[in-house]
Amino acid sequence: MPDISVRLVINIFSVLGAAFALWRGGVAERTAAIIVIANALVGEASHWTAPDSEALVRLVNDGLTALALLAVTVRHGAPWMGGVMLFYAAQFSLHSYYLVMARPSTDYLHALINNVNFSGIIWCLIIGTAVAWRRRVRTASARTASAPPPPGSARAP
Repeated sequence: MPDISVRLVINIFSVLGAAFALWRGGVAERTAAIIVIANALVGEASHWTAPDSEALVRLVNDGLTALALLAVTVRHGAPWMGGVMLFYAAQFSLHSYYLVMARPSTDYLHALINNVNFSGIIWCLIIGTAVAWRRRVRTASARTASAPPPPGSARAP
């Protein structure tokens, strides 16, 4: 079995999902992608620079990320953002529970819930980007289909 950590795979998945949102998404998707990338960078930095207080840094990081994404949700009202907000509520609850109960965040259940939550957030971002992209393509094709022909061109009956 290859020695690739799940953390690395999820981080690569999140960067690729955010890159897709930056490439093809609308304003809401691009803003959310920047927020998610910042969250991943802070989370990874806390793992390496502050291992003793990593749980607290991740709690604050996820709380601030959820707050920023709530602002995006209120501003743009994209339906996929509802899923993101539910995943971040679960993520924040997970970190809060482990912090309050003084449980080590190195157990299997924490890792599983954390990975499922973050993967769900990225899937919501990818699906939201695909929906926004498809809507823009449909609108553009409908506009060109209903546009009058240029002057001097003959339209077939």
